[in-house]
Amino acid sequence: MNLQRQLCTGFDNSNNMSRRSVLQQFGMGLGSLALADILASKQADAALSQLDQPQPTAKRVIYLFQSGGPSQMDLYDYKPLLNQRHGQQLPPEVRGNQRLTGMSGNQASLPLVGSPFAFKQYGNSGAWLSDRLPHIADIADDLCFIKSMHTPAINHGPGVTFMQTGGQFPGRPSMGAWLDYGLGTENQNLPSFVVMVTKDKGGQPLVSRLWGSGFLPSKHQGVRFRAGKEPVLYVNNPDGLDSGSKRRMLDALQQLHRSQLAGGGPDPILETQIAQHELAFRMQSSIPEVTDVSSEPEHVFDMYGKDSRTPGTFAANCLLARRLCEQGVRFIQLYHPGWDQHGGLPGGISKQCQETDQASAALVLDLKQRGLLEDTIVIWGGEFGRTNYCQGHLSANFGRDHHPRCFSMWLAGGGIKPGITYGETDEWCYNVATDPVSVHDLHATLLHQLGINHKQLTYRYQGRRFRLTDVEGELIETILA
Repeated sequence: MNLQRQLCTGFDNSNNMSRRSVLQQFGMGLGSLALADILASKQADAALSQLDQPQPTAKRVIYLFQSGGPSQMDLYDYKPLLNQRHGQQLPPEVRGNQRLTGMSGNQASLPLVGSPFAFKQYGNSGAWLSDRLPHIADIADDLCFIKSMHTPAINHGPGVTFMQTGGQFPGRPSMGAWLDYGLGTENQNLPSFVVMVTKDKGGQPLVSRLWGSGFLPSKHQGVRFRAGKEPVLYVNNPDGLDSGSKRRMLDALQQLHRSQLAGGGPDPILETQIAQHELAFRMQSSIPEVTDVSSEPEHVFDMYGKDSRTPGTFAANCLLARRLCEQGVRFIQLYHPGWDQHGGLPGGISKQCQETDQASAALVLDLKQRGLLEDTIVIWGGEFGRTNYCQGHLSANFGRDHHPRCFSMWLAGGGIKPGITYGETDEWCYNVATDPVSVHDLHATLLHQLGINHKQLTYRYQGRRFRLTDVEGELIETILA
């Protein structure tokens, strides 16, 4: 019974036995082996700086994640053949053995459907863009378009998880958590990893594990900012507790924690709790300051669009992302749901572009004007693309199914070569024709730009060393400036 109590509470008042002592004695020391594994991971964190790492060209990332899978051939990947063959069947030799989702896999007919939107070439780079993206078209020469992305995931849950964590199954650390683990923070008063989700949007659910720390210590997980009076939940003091009282309470709690650590040696979980309490206290003053946009001049709101005055909109989140970037936040993740157009694509994608086009372009321009784009990478893209054929009956209000074999993204800043297009799909926009880019390749390249060799950023868990890129990933050297 005493042993059970010690395992549950971690402390036995009768003999001052710590949880660590119990682990060392229980099961002939098997518990201490697990503890040693945790401590080895912590030591690996410190050792990263001693390894041969690439010279960083970027300090931070702003990831504009478009959840649901934007249609590449209606935005970035111009395919006139689809308009010429509109209504004809997808040739079997083009599809090959590609699996389809249950939403279109049982269709007797797979009619090709061309884009209803007009395309033009923009900038000195001659990038082809849809008329749904007039503002992004204006900054075409600042962007690097990747049109040959591909993924093994065909449904949203695995697709979003794979793009965020490098694995299709839940439980792995998110990209922002890996960066915080590998690089730490530039601002001790703000989280290193901040997440914002556009408010009042439907679409596929976005759960907190997408910005979680997985098996890394919990201090590396993302902190979600919300619209409203309390951007970060539970940071503000409850009624009746002033800052002085809160400080005294934290000092007393820290003294207790330190006493326990002194009796049993390092405890990663307890040390994380201490750090999180202290960060929360500092955020009581830093969060209101960084989220108060009232000092922004009128022309900045005009640049981001009228929605930038409404907290929680994509435009407002983009403006806040720039402010967080200025304060040294390492990884800023914006999620904008609603790109899952299985039906009603012409109207649905037009609405999505109205909500995101101006603010996305404004963020790049704003960073560039302030000298921040040169060491900040901006990413725009979703978890996969859309089919070149119609889901269901072909009509003016058509939709497209999920398509993992090819999709488009763009990057800007942080040592990424501007004004180029990398990779190409076939004329049907169904398969990658040249220079395929996997999700692991993208992650490897982002880490490289941040000064990390993706093969060396590892964490030992359950007897194996894990990394963001798993056992894959190649640097996309052609897109590097």
